Amino acid sequence: MAAPYVFDTKHDRYPLAVHVFLVQEIDRGHELADERVLLMRRAGSGYADGQLGLPAGHVDLGETPTACAVRELGEELGIEVRAVDLIPGTTWFRMSQEPRVDIFYTARSWTGTPEIREPHKCTELVWADPHALPADALEFLAPAWNDAQYGRVLREYGFAPASA
Repeated sequence: MAAPYVFDTKHDRYPLAVHVFLVQEIDRGHELADERVLLMRRAGSGYADGQLGLPAGHVDLGETPTACAVRELGEELGIEVRAVDLIPGTTWFRMSQEPRVDIFYTARSWTGTPEIREPHKCTELVWADPHALPADALEFLAPAWNDAQYGRVLREYGFAPASA
């Protein structure tokens, strides 16, 4: 039997959040398919309300980031994503209202049709071109998409540049 989990209080802690790019391919017949990502209009949180963000959530104590992503997609959108279908894309140490760690995943398959399941947190779903996101999308989504798709493993975002 494994030892019980003990929370280490000797070190600073940063919120750990996951974000998921749900990617839908739009078939254009003989042309290459276009991609769209699902964005959610934020509401009721006090952070970026009215702006478009990704399905996301905070990792609970004892939960893995992948399990959190699966859980959040079910809670927020009513879809089922298998853990094996979540592709880790990039990790950020990002300054928001406080420093935080963000893990971005990409999912290209799921079961069900995304719908708003938490209307107190989301007022609209928007499928958008990830290469030309709407002006009211959170400012970090475009660089996070690029990092996730092109293999940048880590980014420190929103901090003052280190002096030489």
